[in-house]
Amino acid sequence: MSTIFSRIVAGEIPSYKIYEDDRYYAFLDIHPLAKGHTLVIPKIEEDYLFDLEDDLLGGMMVFAKKVARAIDKTMDCKRVGVAVLGL
Repeated sequence: MSTIFSRIVAGEIPSYKIYEDDRYYAFLDIHPLAKGHTLVIPKIEEDYLFDLEDDLLGGMMVFAKKVARAIDKTMDCKRVGVAVLGL
């Protein structure tokens, strides 16, 4: 069964895309904590974040760094951060 994130990547659910490449997708959160709140996800479906292969997990941080730098340049904010939330 597809997750909401897989359906967003597939274009079945609309999103406001910030950036993507062949492995990752970044889009605005529909319930932002602050202006510019962006989610970064891998394009492959995995039930648990830390079950991702090491190269994919590490690459996601490099991808997120590009997104964070763009947010920092275009938004009036003091700091751009990264959070991994346990839900």
